[in-house]
Amino acid sequence: MKLFNSRVAVLGVLLLAHLLVYASAFSQTTQTTARGTVVNESATPLQGVTVVAVNEKNQNKRSVQTNSKGAFEIKDLNTTGTYRFTFSYVGYEDKTISGSVPDASGNIVLNVTMEPSTTNTQAQVVVVGYGKSTKRDVTGSMKSVKAADFNRGIINTPEELLQGKVSGVNVTSASGEPGAIQNITIRGPGGVRTGSTPLFVVDGMALDNSSVGGTINPISFLNPQDIESMDVLKDASATAIYGARGANGVVIITTKKGRAGFSSVNYNFSGGFSRMANPLPVYKADEYRTQVKALGNALEDFGGATDWQKEVSRTAWTQNHNVTLSGGTEKFTYYGSFGMQLQQGILKGNDVKRYNGRFNMSQKLLDDKLVIEANLSANNTVNLRPNVGSLIGGAISTNPTIPAYGEDGKPYQFQNGINPLTVLALEKDLTTINRVLGNISGSLTLTKGLVYKLNFGVDNSSATRDSLALPNTVPLRLGRLATYTNVNRNYLIENYLTYSTTINAHKLTALAGHSYQKIFVQRRGTSINNFPISNIDPVYNPGLGQELTLANNRPTGHALINELQSFFGRVNYQYNDKYLFTATLRADGSSKFGSNNKYGIFPSFSGAWIMSKEKFLENGPFYNLKLRAGWGQTGNQEIPSKITQALFTATPGAGASYPLYPGTTYPVGTAYQRLANPDIQWEVSSQTDIGVDFELLGGALSGTVDYFRKVTGKILLEVIPADPIQPASTQWTNVPDMTITNQGVEVDLAYRHTTRGGFSYTVGGNVTFINNKVEESPYSVIPSGSASGAGLTSATINGYVNGEPIGTFFLQEFIGFDANGISMYRDVTGDGIANDKDRQALGSALPKTMYNFYFNLGYKKFDLTANFNGISGNKIYDNTANSSFYKNLLAKGVNTTPEAIASAEEAITNAAPVSSRYLKDGKFLRLNNLSIGYNFNPQALGLGKWVKGMRASLTGQNLFVITPYDGYDPEVNTDRTINGISSYGIDYLSYPKARSFLLGINVTF
Repeated sequence: MKLFNSRVAVLGVLLLAHLLVYASAFSQTTQTTARGTVVNESATPLQGVTVVAVNEKNQNKRSVQTNSKGAFEIKDLNTTGTYRFTFSYVGYEDKTISGSVPDASGNIVLNVTMEPSTTNTQAQVVVVGYGKSTKRDVTGSMKSVKAADFNRGIINTPEELLQGKVSGVNVTSASGEPGAIQNITIRGPGGVRTGSTPLFVVDGMALDNSSVGGTINPISFLNPQDIESMDVLKDASATAIYGARGANGVVIITTKKGRAGFSSVNYNFSGGFSRMANPLPVYKADEYRTQVKALGNALEDFGGATDWQKEVSRTAWTQNHNVTLSGGTEKFTYYGSFGMQLQQGILKGNDVKRYNGRFNMSQKLLDDKLVIEANLSANNTVNLRPNVGSLIGGAISTNPTIPAYGEDGKPYQFQNGINPLTVLALEKDLTTINRVLGNISGSLTLTKGLVYKLNFGVDNSSATRDSLALPNTVPLRLGRLATYTNVNRNYLIENYLTYSTTINAHKLTALAGHSYQKIFVQRRGTSINNFPISNIDPVYNPGLGQELTLANNRPTGHALINELQSFFGRVNYQYNDKYLFTATLRADGSSKFGSNNKYGIFPSFSGAWIMSKEKFLENGPFYNLKLRAGWGQTGNQEIPSKITQALFTATPGAGASYPLYPGTTYPVGTAYQRLANPDIQWEVSSQTDIGVDFELLGGALSGTVDYFRKVTGKILLEVIPADPIQPASTQWTNVPDMTITNQGVEVDLAYRHTTRGGFSYTVGGNVTFINNKVEESPYSVIPSGSASGAGLTSATINGYVNGEPIGTFFLQEFIGFDANGISMYRDVTGDGIANDKDRQALGSALPKTMYNFYFNLGYKKFDLTANFNGISGNKIYDNTANSSFYKNLLAKGVNTTPEAIASAEEAITNAAPVSSRYLKDGKFLRLNNLSIGYNFNPQALGLGKWVKGMRASLTGQNLFVITPYDGYDPEVNTDRTINGISSYGIDYLSYPKARSFLLGINVTF
């Protein structure tokens, strides 16, 4: 028995050992590892490439991403069967390798080279409002601009990233001042009082376009380095989902997010300098002496030779620092950044400091059924600026023989004027803005295809502006401090459901939701006069002021609350991936409108036909061909709050009460200032769009052509009431039958090619032909554009006239000089007298053609990018020349340009009223930016262990502009609004444009 047991034990041990050896051998032969590297066309390793391995036998999948060296490894693959590997990376063609089996050593080794994509245009993901889509599936007119395609250089506001990149979009700088407000229109302006600024949506948060204080652009709080993409929705079928605020188009800004599978730290530095690009050609001292004497007037010669434009300007330095941290896992991703921009303006006394912080995160829970996303940004901006108008005005008109400084080293003082450097020392404007924008959203998959999303956001900003005039003895200044505070709060909560399903060849996506937004705005202003001269800045101790009276220092302020409630829905239907249909409906209710028309309904319909998928085009030249057509309506509510409500005033006097018997004392009485008007309703824009998207040559050549027609009706305007007993002098109303029409054609083309030798290039551009027309206005002219300067303050420049575009210059036509050298003007009425009745439409500030073109070149590790933009068919009114550059002023000792004496026959006593004499051609072509870059190989530099990527670049901005306009710059729009009616194309003492050069260093760890 014992022998039997021992034999059994020995046999058991041998059997166990055999099984262990067999299991070990089996495990070695049934498991394999796939590894390799992925590089681009220049043999540079690509990080973040998604590698998917699919067992072609049982369809099991495994996926990883390449590391900083472009390497990947997938372990524990089954040796049975063959594998199909797919490599995908943004901007590159997907690459698939099928039939892979282990080699003799039991491994699969793949070394892959990715090629830049020439056919992914239609597969590009775009943001369409409350969702995402591919460009191929979009039925409306839109354009997505990614970070790699943004303009480069010194960028202060997001609009500058877009300039010249999207057909139909016109971005105009109001001035060359850092952070200045940008004027942006999409397919032309459509309102008289309601403006043309589009709706901006940042990570799902709809912004309010109200000013946040000072002269700073309201959306300059966004760090351009944080922006991933900007999607521009242009036609009504694309914008109707935003209803009441979509009439001017929508710009959706998406900030950067973290990516699963790897982490990185990036440091981006850029530094450079700027100088005045085009100083005005005012007379130098010797020329001035000659010209004043030639006019026969006495010359006041101070013996100096001062270039005042040079004295008040400088070489301005700029530095930008940005640090980002991003990464994550399959369940959690994050992106954090900190940015600092320190920028000097080219005018002395102008400095902008901007600090930005951002944190974006995404967390998946409940087996990925719940996704929580949060976005938070904080911004602090400090803007110090001089009195720009006074400084520029003094620099171009002050006698150049006056020395800049006296023997004591201080600004030289003289009678009958003030040294521009004294203005610079005594006057300043300081604005400090703090802004926090954040939103959190949760997406919950309720069942297959059905997702509920909640989005809650808050946008809070506060600003303090101190406008300071310091006290002084010579010249005598008593000193004044005015302080303004602004508070803006914007709350948004949205709930919506999205359902998606596919049944055979049918695809359906339906969206339904509710939105509520509340906006609170408050403004306050205080002032104090008469400060003693001391070393204490009045900003830090206003109590030093010695005059505080209601007559001169009455506090000001106002506050308002606007509320917007919306219900919206959208249906997207596709059949056989060829026939696409979209229908949208949004109902908006606004507290700005009266009880009879508080809600507006805004529908849209659009469809598309992907013809390239039809059999009759299978062998045709088109890689992709899609026809689109759409119609829709959008609204505009950008009018003052409370205008539908009655307004009362309580004052003593005969207009508001009766005297108490038997005396003559009037008690305080309450009287109407404005009657209620519950019938005011939305402005409505109806837009039709017909377009075609195409790709040829295997996708290398792509383009879009669109025809659009946008008609805005129910125009909101402040008018003189017809009712003679109306207590107010004006009232708001919808002008019946009046319309503003924008129609035109947009063309967008791009060609991409990469040679076998590693040379790649992209050439592209866009052009827009657009016409704007005001029709059925009951008024002969709606004036706007107030002129500035001595003797000009009551004159107007713009006029809204039937049959003419918005921004029309409504002026007397200058036709030369009479025998006495006095200006003559065309007598349009034929009554023998030239006066305001002879004004006529003489062109518009709106361009008829906008065009832009660019090219990108790449060879190995070098790249070169250039962007050009231009416009034509527009005019500019040179109010600066009108008020400063004419012969009479030169005769009085005021400096001018040669324009003042261009006409020898003009008398020195001739006046210069507002007329077409100063209306000039505003067309231009600009080299917006030119950038050359080099991507270093960290491995070759011995830094591969710590550094993933390095890049250096040199960028020139505003390198040249070709234009007949002789002002500082043709891209200008000084705000000369009258009673809220928009002005266009006026140049008055504008901040000069700069020419800049910037060195950039980018390092990824």
